[in-house]
Amino acid sequence: YRLRAQAILADLDELERSFVADRAEPRGRLRVSASLPFGLHRVLPILPEFMDRYPQVSVDLSLSDALVDLVSERTDVAIRHGPLRDSNLRARKLGSSRWIIAAAPSYLARHGMPQRPEDLERHNCLNFNFRRAIEGWSFRVDGQLQQRSVPGRFQGNSGEALRLMAVGGAGIARLAHFLVGEDLRAGRLLPVLGEFTPGDSEDIHALYVGHQRLAARVRAFVDFLAERAAVSE
Repeated sequence: YRLRAQAILADLDELERSFVADRAEPRGRLRVSASLPFGLHRVLPILPEFMDRYPQVSVDLSLSDALVDLVSERTDVAIRHGPLRDSNLRARKLGSSRWIIAAAPSYLARHGMPQRPEDLERHNCLNFNFRRAIEGWSFRVDGQLQQRSVPGRFQGNSGEALRLMAVGGAGIARLAHFLVGEDLRAGRLLPVLGEFTPGDSEDIHALYVGHQRLAARVRAFVDFLAERAAVSE
């Protein structure tokens, strides 16, 4: 109880200092949560620029595909994918990314290229091991949207784990384009069943607690993400 109370008092002290300080000069500790793939491919590459731009801000970054409670985890900004649940949080859309079903050339050479969604029943599909907002893989067949459960012998807790398994030839994965775009361009992965997944995408948002007086460091980081980490692919 004492340690928790001390942490709360430290947060209040930090918040009070940020109000007193010039709002044009963000300062203090910024706690950020992001999924492992988005953190690795979108946040970390631009974070040095943010820290150079705002030298009074220190960054505490946690990468995990698990959802976090911003209040209980004392998180300033969380980057989340997919449909937003009703909450008191404010959201800034960073864009959207197409879902891509892909596999390595070596896997397709051994097992063949699926021609229709039902062909996946005979393939090893790489899946997430946690519940998602929409279960299964989405397909559009004869103008109708379908959700299909797909079989597989591997499950992972992050898109990066599934990407590495797919590149290694272990099976077929369904991942965001921002994560596998470079692999597709380099030929390490090939698109699968693209004609059955038109317009299949997910939105990406930066979420933060909507205080009346938003800390300058939070506002600066959300604006920076919208400027440098926007997704439209």
